[in-house]
Amino acid sequence: MANRSRVSRPAARPDSAPLRGRVEPRIFTPPLRELTPETSLGFDVIEFAEQDLGWTLHPYQRWLFIHALELLPNKTLRFRMLVVLIARQNGKTTWWKILVLYTMYVMGMSALSTAQDLDMAESTWQEVVDWVMEQTDDDTPTYVRPDLAEQTLKPILVNGKKTFRLKTGEKYKAKAASRRAGRGLSAELVGLDELREQQTWDSWSAITHTTMARESALIVGLSNAGDISSVVLRYLRKSAHKQLGDPDGINAAEDPSLLLEDAEDVADLSDDSLGIFEYSAPPKCDITDWAGIAQANPALNYPNGISERAIRAAWKEPEWVYRTEVLCQWSDGTVEGPFPTGTWEAGRWSGSGDPEPIVGDVAAGVDVSADHTRAHIAFCGRTAAGRVRVVVVASRVGTDWVEPWLLERRDTLIGVAGQGRGAPVSNLLDDWERAGLPVVRWQGSDLSDGVAEFYNMIRNNEVEHLPQPLLDVAAAVAVTKPSGDGTWLWDRKKSPADIAPLVAVNGAVWLFGRPVEEPFVSVYESRELLVW
Repeated sequence: MANRSRVSRPAARPDSAPLRGRVEPRIFTPPLRELTPETSLGFDVIEFAEQDLGWTLHPYQRWLFIHALELLPNKTLRFRMLVVLIARQNGKTTWWKILVLYTMYVMGMSALSTAQDLDMAESTWQEVVDWVMEQTDDDTPTYVRPDLAEQTLKPILVNGKKTFRLKTGEKYKAKAASRRAGRGLSAELVGLDELREQQTWDSWSAITHTTMARESALIVGLSNAGDISSVVLRYLRKSAHKQLGDPDGINAAEDPSLLLEDAEDVADLSDDSLGIFEYSAPPKCDITDWAGIAQANPALNYPNGISERAIRAAWKEPEWVYRTEVLCQWSDGTVEGPFPTGTWEAGRWSGSGDPEPIVGDVAAGVDVSADHTRAHIAFCGRTAAGRVRVVVVASRVGTDWVEPWLLERRDTLIGVAGQGRGAPVSNLLDDWERAGLPVVRWQGSDLSDGVAEFYNMIRNNEVEHLPQPLLDVAAAVAVTKPSGDGTWLWDRKKSPADIAPLVAVNGAVWLFGRPVEEPFVSVYESRELLVW
């Protein structure tokens, strides 16, 4: 082992020479002093990657190791938390895998990583294992790198408990991002992949507390750009930008949706121990600005990196899908939402303390994201003051959880609305009906009429909603499509973010206001249901 807005699109760039991705991020925390092998652990990581792992690093990955692993004069890591923002398909997961192996084999530390679901987390875990060994048919490991073999134990391969182990006790585990992730575990290196998907502080608190007793612990948040629902990533990015003089002006206005009541100890990372390395195109740049593209895609035109051809193909995507995925840009509000300016904000509940509960009948609406990966349940009812209140009460990965969740609350609902045809949720309705749920199919003229009525209610401030980022972002960027005779519907596929929370709310409002001649159940008269 070594010693350690859309515009015309040109067919091609005017310059035919290959354009390389930028090595240095557009925004980053500058070093405290000159970075040398004495002042940064990154040089040793590079040597480990190239000599012990046989991996050829991209120039930006070398730069990032050197700057992200800066040492203080006492030889401890400068940063305790890193936020690394890079457009997709540029090798940030490879960078993380090298860091995991270095941490275990050289530093003698354990590692833990999370992703938005267990399959994704374990996929990265398996790639790390595959760099060291291969599993044969008889479950006997064959070492790809024999020089590491003498330090390595056979991994534990039980789903949900997969563990890569060294003989000296170091471990690497993978968990799904949840409020239980990391509970009872301890690690010095913690990685949070696709940090943009964390819409509450639950997983953050569970995972990052595994490092509390470790002096040289490092928490690494890896992601491309997020949106208004990316609560954790937004807060950390805003904190880091503020330290750097707010180069993009993202701290100019207060952000009341960044609630920190569950973010224990997050303030400890808002000092010089928080580092940001953001590969992103400048705000408002043209989507074909090759300088901006190279800034967001540091692996552009490098071997095993992203190609210009792939970039041009992405120009066909909706603008804010492209800006988020390829330019690593955050929506700045330039995409106009479906509602008149200020009307959605006017309906947001802004009281103090807990909101008053819904009293009486409650209607549910369910919708599923365009890619079928996430389901959302919304409730609609009236408060004691007579206001129509809507709230997204559940939002989780997958759809299998929806039926049992609703069955537990069956007796409190007048019905469950879901789009009857042509939507990801449509194929689920028969099963829910057979299970005993009071399904009401939202389709035909009821669908377009319900969307129009909901629009008018928002415009006239007749619907109150709680401050929920996943609902607010859907309302801000939802795209519509014509359905004939001057009517329109929600367009899940062309919207730049998941608008299923908004569609679920719309369905609940439609069902709540729909005359029901024969109620499905005898709804409670005096019971109160507090939905938050």
